[in-house]
Formats: sequence, structure tokens, C-alpha cells
Amino acid sequence: MTVIDVTEDDFQVQVIDRSSELPVVVDFWAEWCGPCKALTPMLERAALTREGKVVLAKVDTDANPRISQAVGIQGIPAVKAFRDGAVVDEFVGAQPPATVERFFDALVPTEADELVAVGDEASLRQALALDPGRQDAALKLAAMLHRGGQGDEALEFLTSVSGSFQADGLAARIRLERADDIDVGDALRDIDAGEDESGVAALVLAMKAHPEHSDDLRRLVVAVLDLLGVEHPVAREGRRKLAAALY
Repeated sequence: MTVIDVTEDDFQVQVIDRSSELPVVVDFWAEWCGPCKALTPMLERAALTREGKVVLAKVDTDANPRISQAVGIQGIPAVKAFRDGAVVDEFVGAQPPATVERFFDALVPTEADELVAVGDEASLRQALALDPGRQDAALKLAAMLHRGGQGDEALEFLTSVSGSFQADGLAARIRLERADDIDVGDALRDIDAGEDESGVAALVLAMKAHPEHSDDLRRLVVAVLDLLGVEHPVAREGRRKLAAALY
């Protein structure tokens, strides 16, 4: 069942233990609480629309005072979300429907989330059809299309991704691979093989030899360094070389 009543006798099993299988949202309420009567139906609707993905457990705080004390309830309505036996999110007081929906959305993967997690081309395309704003899906699909030699379509998807070093770097790579007046093939093969130090060094040197491509070369280098992480020694040295080439 998606909506259940829970007492002190079965709280451990129905909430704590069960939350290892799927999220459990607990509605702490009381009969005399007016805001509870407004909030509970919204919680029930949100849980029912996510049938099989979340459980709503309703706890009468008057009838089960030990539970309220154990989890630190100081005012009602109070809502706590449990996952793997621990509280992962919560709020106190009546909330508008949109806030309740966002609360549940953060706990339960959407269909688009699940499709992105699958990660094959068909799933990514379907995720973008459901949610065109999914930049993570667009970037994954663009990378897949690039590997398959479909650069034009990859670039189309990358135009919808903003504020991403990886997206900017991939678009730059596609343009550089297509350019007739520069050859960065060896550098790219090094990077693809995990030889980032030599690959980055070659790209930085190319910036001096081909100033007309310096912006794309810089974007590609930044994407490689971003993927390595701030503390990686190759990234630290790469940033130094990039700064020297730019300034």
C-alpha cells in the first residue's frame, strides 16, 4: 500500500526498515490540528501519483507520543522523509501543493530521471522528449552521437546545454576535428587513451601555432582539466600552462 497508518508498535518495520527499499514520507498529525487536515490530503495525492515508488506513513502524534519524542517533533503538521533508516528531508507547517510536489519529486525519480540512468541512446532521446530541459541527457546524448560520427546532431543537442565546461569542450572538439587548417588528432588520441598530460600539453602548444583556433583549444583544455578535478596534478600543471599561453 502507498498510504498506511503507523503506530509505535510497527514504526521500526514500516518506516525505518522499509525505507531501505524505497523512500518513506511520514506525516505527523493530530485530530485537533487544522493545518494537518489541509496538508494530509495533499500528501496522500502526491504519494498516490507515485504508486510503488514511495510510501506515505501517517502517525497520530497524540496516540503515539514516544515516536514524536524520538524523532524530535516540536510542532505539527510535520513531515519527514526517510531513506535507508535516516531522515533525508523534512518540513514543518502547512505548505502549498507545489511545495509538496517538489518535496516528493526530490525523493522519487521522475520517468526522465530513470531514462537518463539507463543511458542508452533511445532512453536519452525519450528523456529529452519528456523533459527538453534535461541538460544532463542532452550532454550524454551528444557525447554518444559524437562517438558514433554524428557530429552535426551532437552540436544541435549541445546548443541547449549552458554553463557546462564539458558541453563547451565537446562542441569545441567537434569543430576542431572538422577544421582543415589544424590537426589535433594526436592530442585527442592521447586524451582518449588517458594520456592527459601529453594531450593537454599538445593542445596548449597548438594555441600558439593556431591563434585562430585558440578559443576552441582553450575550451577543450578546460573541459579536460575540469574532468580531472581541481586537485589532480595534471590539472594543476595544465592550468599553469594554459594561463601562460593566454597571458
